[in-house]
Amino acid sequence: MGSVNGMLKIWQGVRAFVFYSGLVVLVLLMLLALCLVGFLPFRYRQLCVTSGNRVIMLWLRLICGVRIQVSGLDNIPTKACVVLSNHQSTWETFFLQNLFVPASVILKRELLWIPFFGWGLYFMRAIAIKRSNPAGAIRQVLKQGKQRLAQGINVVIFPEGTRVRAPELGNFMTSGAALAKSAGVQLLPVRHDAGHCWPATSWLKTPGTINLVIGPPIDTAQGTPRELTETARQWIDSAL
Repeated sequence: MGSVNGMLKIWQGVRAFVFYSGLVVLVLLMLLALCLVGFLPFRYRQLCVTSGNRVIMLWLRLICGVRIQVSGLDNIPTKACVVLSNHQSTWETFFLQNLFVPASVILKRELLWIPFFGWGLYFMRAIAIKRSNPAGAIRQVLKQGKQRLAQGINVVIFPEGTRVRAPELGNFMTSGAALAKSAGVQLLPVRHDAGHCWPATSWLKTPGTINLVIGPPIDTAQGTPRELTETARQWIDSAL
């Protein structure tokens, strides 16, 4: 049994190496294309990224045997909203941009400093916050987030603030709910189990199906940001 498990680990390692080798090439090509079209309107830049992300998801399925199952698509509002998702993996940073087009992701400012990658994030109008200054970060999320929403762009936020090992669920920050309430838009809870196939703490990929569920939108007219955040967290926790 030990030798069989060892062979499986080796095979997983080979597949992961091939996947990441291809991923590096794909991301570099996507970012190069994004830099070339950076002067074009946002919708064309978004098309460049979503096309690249689709290829990455296809590559993940082809090399690592990871499939994707999405349910609850009918729950997506017709107007721009704030998407609150649990954070288990790198996978959702790619996939959610495709699922909620157009989308602006809230992320830590340091990512903008990465050559090519950071430039790509800048062109995608990501909201880059300084996590060492929580008060300033909240003000920035509210200001820039409301601008994005007014332009019909969904705002995607991972309220745990960092990747959490599956199937655990971390504490939620209230900035996403505060933004939704301030902008008068709905809050959309999303849960997934990507960490089982694409773990946050391992470079190996496990074949299987990532299940993503979109919950019913939450009306932000009633309740405080903390209460709205807890409502979203309870739904995500029950759906995991």
